[in-house]
Amino acid sequence: MVKTIAVLGGGYAGLRVVKCLTHKKVDARIILINKNKYHYESTQLHEVAVGNKEPSDISFDIRAALPDSVDLIVDAVTSIDRENHRVMLQESDPVEYDYLVNALGFESESFGIKGVAEHSLSFNDIDSALAVRAHIERTLARYATSHDQNDLHILVCGAGFTGIELLGELIERIPEWTRQYSLPEGGITVDCIEAGKKILPMLPENLSSWAVKYLTDHGIKIHSGTPITEVRAGSVLSNDTEFPGNIIIWTTGVQGSHVICDSGYSQKRNRVVVENDLRVKDHPDEFLIGDVAAVPDPDSGRFYPTTAQIAVAQADCAASNLAALLDGRPTSDFHFSSVGTVCSLGPGSGVAAIDELGHWKFKGHKVGLLKRIVNDRSVLELAHVKEMLASR
Repeated sequence: MVKTIAVLGGGYAGLRVVKCLTHKKVDARIILINKNKYHYESTQLHEVAVGNKEPSDISFDIRAALPDSVDLIVDAVTSIDRENHRVMLQESDPVEYDYLVNALGFESESFGIKGVAEHSLSFNDIDSALAVRAHIERTLARYATSHDQNDLHILVCGAGFTGIELLGELIERIPEWTRQYSLPEGGITVDCIEAGKKILPMLPENLSSWAVKYLTDHGIKIHSGTPITEVRAGSVLSNDTEFPGNIIIWTTGVQGSHVICDSGYSQKRNRVVVENDLRVKDHPDEFLIGDVAAVPDPDSGRFYPTTAQIAVAQADCAASNLAALLDGRPTSDFHFSSVGTVCSLGPGSGVAAIDELGHWKFKGHKVGLLKRIVNDRSVLELAHVKEMLASR
């Protein structure tokens, strides 16, 4: 009897698994379940959030990118009945599976800080990115009648990768907002509040320092070593220090999908520690990859960070191991070698450390082109040339 493989999530990892499985021509029915009919490049959501890109620029239709042999169900996963091998859906009947690839992605993480959910906005999909944009534009426009300086104060909570790239996009967008809403020159201010003392620690010191200087030279105020203790309506607190502002954007951290907790997995922050071949202990029919997986690095003993680059590599490994299981062959352990890190600081600048064909370091305008190449490559690997060209 033909086996059924259910793949949950149409993000980088989920789509990559499907593409690899179909390329290998595995003898199995493949079902992809995703809550939207489109795939979006989550690494570019910050550009939509400030209005430098539109949703159509970072998304494509999933059905058009899939082979006809793959079944697509557009619905939200509510839980997984692991004992009975069933995926429970919000609107549709349960889906039965023989093998499961869980790649459900991420959600915003508040770390239990008071007021985050009530008084700040985060973005983890297109709808929430558009909500951030609408809030920014509505608040800036209100200044004409409110004359409240806090309507011009933007607070970015967190200087991780997403937060830093968001700051770069804000630099690009602020002059346009100033003209559009007839605001005083230099009236819009941006403060970034970060608990860690080092910014962009994954990059060499000279590149991270250059990025910080670029941002501060363009008016961004970065408050490192400043842990957020509370978010209020109109301000962010770090112990006794208060930062006023009516635009509060939360980029401090992410966790895995709530479906993990709701399905009874042993987890922390909705991430599950997996075996070296990416399967779940005592559940050899389940693979977890991407943001819902805690994958140990055999060299350091620490868990790999949850990045798109690592998620795609995990997808390749999971697909190969699924093909092996269907053929009665042993699985292989996951191994990862980074090709480097590219951090944009708006469309015209950035910093990058590339580890392919040597160790290359870039900063400035060249990184804008490099980022475009990286984005095009990810679309090409997940879909087709047509979708890549359509995203331009």
